[in-house]
Amino acid sequence: MSDEKAKSVLVVGAGIVGCCTAYALQREGFKVTLVDRKGPAAGTSYGNAGAIVSKSCVPLSQPGLWKSVPKMLLDPTGPLTLRWSYLHKITPWLIRFMMEGREERVQHNAAAFRILSDRTNEDWEELAEQASLGHLIRHVGWLKVYESDAGFAATQRARDLMDRHDSVYEILDKDELRDLEPNLSHIFKHGLFQRRARFLLNPEKVVIGIADAFKKEGGSIVISEIDKIEESNGKIKARGNGESLEAERLVLTTGAWSRNLAGEFGADIPLDTERGYHMMFDLPKEKSLNRPVVYGEKSFVLSPMEHGIRMTSQVEFAGLEKGPDYRRIRKLVPHARKMLPSLDPEEKDVWLGYRPSLPDSLPVIGPSPNNPNVFFAFGHQHEGMSMGPSTARYICDMLAGRPDSIPMWPYRASRFF
Repeated sequence: MSDEKAKSVLVVGAGIVGCCTAYALQREGFKVTLVDRKGPAAGTSYGNAGAIVSKSCVPLSQPGLWKSVPKMLLDPTGPLTLRWSYLHKITPWLIRFMMEGREERVQHNAAAFRILSDRTNEDWEELAEQASLGHLIRHVGWLKVYESDAGFAATQRARDLMDRHDSVYEILDKDELRDLEPNLSHIFKHGLFQRRARFLLNPEKVVIGIADAFKKEGGSIVISEIDKIEESNGKIKARGNGESLEAERLVLTTGAWSRNLAGEFGADIPLDTERGYHMMFDLPKEKSLNRPVVYGEKSFVLSPMEHGIRMTSQVEFAGLEKGPDYRRIRKLVPHARKMLPSLDPEEKDVWLGYRPSLPDSLPVIGPSPNNPNVFFAFGHQHEGMSMGPSTARYICDMLAGRPDSIPMWPYRASRFF
């Protein structure tokens, strides 16, 4: 083992990105400590829809999106919520987000997004083999369905981007939908199917499985809430809960909580959170779904998990401190039953998570602008579960001194300042 590979690394944050990164670095030969305030999969990675979508290329900010915002905010079952007490804090982020909807920015972000996610499936397959997780992954695709012609027509902009950037999809008619999902309501007339997408039957179990594989390789996991990171005597020190940890390098993967810690190394990154909710129902004994399905007009997902049907929904702007408001997701239950008539509407669990979001829909991946021994890997928005293994590969190449496999400049922290 070379001296370079013998370096110690702290990975702060044990969601999907942190666990994948810690595992990849440990296998590379680094001495890795994974730190989290609660433990693996205790945050946002616990509650997502489980989809792994490769070759993605559609950023959230699009031309003219601002025209739809009032309607979305006024719809009691719509996909967007804003706590008005948070408006003054989110306004700078929203202005940047709308600016990313200019045509030249959309094309730039789409191309960068597509390149970043090019090997998502291959990276997940390699990880699943290494960590013995193949039994929790299904090759069933990612399906979006629409009950109206207008709802499907509204996807034209996204389909144009997918065509331009070679993101493969299929358009399904009503009969083809019935063949693919026979238990889905017959109200749906159109489908958009990404056949190469994968599905995690239990995201929490997958992330914990990666953490277990990391420990078997010799990695260490520490439960501590890190509130300060600094450099001293050539070491990076992370402090919290009266504990101090140090290593020669550090990778920050704390998702929506990354902004303040990144700021300690001179990176003023406009990170905020798109809060998202999920609700769990019993898995139908028969007439269930075969894959995650998005109700296009209502912007929610039903996912047939190992332990029940999960409905995921909404973007809520309210920051990290406000408590959950489950009223809106509960209003979606009748629509979920409309979508899947066999669904038992009794609520088994309800949950709030925090998507780490940047205005251009691209994550920050790479070294701190002020310290070459501190690396950032956060801001994956709705794509963290998909992008975990690929992000780990990019970070691993950087720390191991290998040439970047793709141009990494679009994801640099300094692009915002």
